[in-house]
Amino acid sequence: MKATNSISLKTQEELRILREAGRILSVIIKELKCSLTAGVTTKEVDAAAERLMKEYGVTAAFKGYRGFPGCVCVSVNEEVVHGIPGSRLLKEGDIVSLDVGIVHNDYYADTAVTVGIGNISAELQRLLDVTYQALYKGIEQVREDNHLSDISHAIQEFVESHHFSIVRDFVGHGIGRRLHEDPEIPNYGPPHNGPLLKEGMVLAIEPMVNAGVWQTRILEDGWTVVTQDGKPSAHFEHTVAVTARGPEILTRI
Repeated sequence: MKATNSISLKTQEELRILREAGRILSVIIKELKCSLTAGVTTKEVDAAAERLMKEYGVTAAFKGYRGFPGCVCVSVNEEVVHGIPGSRLLKEGDIVSLDVGIVHNDYYADTAVTVGIGNISAELQRLLDVTYQALYKGIEQVREDNHLSDISHAIQEFVESHHFSIVRDFVGHGIGRRLHEDPEIPNYGPPHNGPLLKEGMVLAIEPMVNAGVWQTRILEDGWTVVTQDGKPSAHFEHTVAVTARGPEILTRI
């Protein structure tokens, strides 16, 4: 592993392991989405995730991380990120964000999706669509010799052009042998700033988009982040490698 300043450049062998980790995680989250139905508790979703991780021979990246009690983060409606699995029942018309990380052969992969439960409103569907598209607007900028903030700017510009707001308190990150590595990747900011992207960097890009104001607050459990105005939020994430051919999405479903 080489480094550009404090940003590690993965070797071909490390990228091979990360590709495998991403492939396994994409299978897990695809299956886990099937558990998101009305009448299920968020704790039951977490239990399903634990079973799948055991089945595929990987471990949960989040469980025990800084004391987090669940295998996955399950955030409902106004919950932005870091929702602790518990007794909350999923209902028709809810949106649910699943943030899932795994460890495979000592390397991490991280992804997130937001899913509607049954029939959701047109406005909620638009929130999901814009957030998903914003992720890919950011990924399009993952090219050698682009600046890190080109990712940030592309996401913010797209989201705000659709009259939604970008969360500023939580950001994407580098990933590899640790869940959170340098660099931090804000989802907002001017273009052409920050370090240049180089082949071998691996980034977890994750726009969090609110229907109302961008401000958030943390609940008394010390983890669950909610929108300040109680309006819904969506979250999508991929683990992406910088290659000579352009972005390679390691967690593509």
